Amino acid sequence: MNVVTRFAPSPTGYLHIGGARTALFNWLFARHHGGTYLLRIEDTDKARSTNEAIAAIHDGLDWLGLGGDQPALSQSAQSSRHHAVALALIAAGAAYRCYLTEDELTAIRGASKQSGNAVRSPWRDKNPNEAPADAPFVVRMRMPSEGSTTIVDAVQGTVTVQNHVLDDMVILRADGSPTYMLAVVVDDHDMGITHVIRGDDHLNNAFRQYMVYQGMGWDVPVFAHIPLIHGSDGAKLSKRHGALGVDAYRDMGFLPEAMFSYLLKLGWSYGDMDIIGRDDAVSLFDLDRIGKSPARFDSDKLRDVNAHFIRTMDDDKLFKLIAETLAERGNSPSDTAKSRICALLPLLKERAKTHLDIAGSIGYLLVDGAVTIEDDAAALLSDDAKKTLLDLDRALETAPWTADGLKQAVNDYVTENVMKMRDIGLPLRAAVTGRKQTPSIIDIMVALGQAETSQRLRVACK
Repeated sequence: MNVVTRFAPSPTGYLHIGGARTALFNWLFARHHGGTYLLRIEDTDKARSTNEAIAAIHDGLDWLGLGGDQPALSQSAQSSRHHAVALALIAAGAAYRCYLTEDELTAIRGASKQSGNAVRSPWRDKNPNEAPADAPFVVRMRMPSEGSTTIVDAVQGTVTVQNHVLDDMVILRADGSPTYMLAVVVDDHDMGITHVIRGDDHLNNAFRQYMVYQGMGWDVPVFAHIPLIHGSDGAKLSKRHGALGVDAYRDMGFLPEAMFSYLLKLGWSYGDMDIIGRDDAVSLFDLDRIGKSPARFDSDKLRDVNAHFIRTMDDDKLFKLIAETLAERGNSPSDTAKSRICALLPLLKERAKTHLDIAGSIGYLLVDGAVTIEDDAAALLSDDAKKTLLDLDRALETAPWTADGLKQAVNDYVTENVMKMRDIGLPLRAAVTGRKQTPSIIDIMVALGQAETSQRLRVACK
């Protein structure tokens, strides 16, 4: 069987975390089986669907590398096909025209709620010719009232519902427009979807949609309903848990590789593998490793995953990201600054969760001659400390300007003056970088060069 999956978001807002994970699982399942992954924009809600949201969804998917294998289908463009299928269901006896008024429907719903049975319209057994001329109507599915329906779900297992709880759902509104329940089935059939992988909030819908497949005599796809994502406290995921749109995470400095790897682990696992790259994910992914319990979104864990990809990223690629960020802030690095940054990237990587962390902490590498000294760093530069640093500057004039040479020279100075390394290391860092915390000050001095380091010491200690 040629596997065909789809991701079908509603364009009423940004691409959120849950939607991105659903797209990822569909993409991976198709890739694992050498199949096709398609996109469908479910834009039938014209009041809430916007072009901006559609663009944001495509932008987020493209950033994650989850663009469709073919141009996306617009569900609203298929409305005439949906209408035709509704008429075919009526002709097959699987659906009927319902002429209930609002008051009549309200009364039936009330009785249904009290009895515990589904909504059944008397028009399912009446002749449409009994309706008043030109009376408005909806089209409802003629759901079975007895027995049960069973779906073997690839994630949830065997699930059964009693048919008497399934309403005669509306598939065509009074204005002739299709409902979601009809449109999604028609589109999935026409697109050749073999596996419907989506959130388990759609599990109840599957039993209703099953009846449309059955009414048309169509093959039913394999359903795989994924447990939803919860916050770290176990509650339904929301913005207070840090759940934002994919575009927001990109703006916060997260890498697409990190987001891909983290989303993969939200509900899917393979042994004790914690960080899984794209190629390995394609090779390993299948539906039987998706858990049945809700995954928990942890923004701290996401930062840790991102830090891993920062540490393993190619230096040239990482510098480009940093340079782009600095340019956006109006501080494009010069060639000299680039040389300094690149020399220190192995150290800067170790401390960073995102490339924005690096961009925001290296101002001392972008300037020449002097740095702005932060208040907590300035407190380290007492008069005695300044005298010591000026004396150290003179002592370093003949030192080899390498990491080993400077370490030896500073150690010798500390020993000769009966000092402790922290007595000179902290004010030295403050004077040279203007900051209290940085990577190794010796490595920074090497990157800056002797003339620049000496200039900074003299300016800071005058």
